[in-house]
Amino acid sequence: MLQIKVLGSGCPNCQRLERETRAALDGANIPYELNKVTDFADIAAYGVMSTPALVMNEEVVSSGRIPKHEQIITWAHKYETT
Repeated sequence: MLQIKVLGSGCPNCQRLERETRAALDGANIPYELNKVTDFADIAAYGVMSTPALVMNEEVVSSGRIPKHEQIITWAHKYETT
């Protein structure tokens, strides 16, 4: 199962990234577990300087923006097998 983390303070863009990620993965029938990381020390441990950020299987795939559904699905297919 794909492990997803949304890194951010809980701001509107962080919430939007979570909604967009869930919608993309649900629409593509990709099983996942999503967790939100809001602690700044934990976010910094990923080397992220700009939020919101998206992590798949412990690898940062996006930061500082909200990727399109197609990009989220492409990353998910790449990381669901690793």
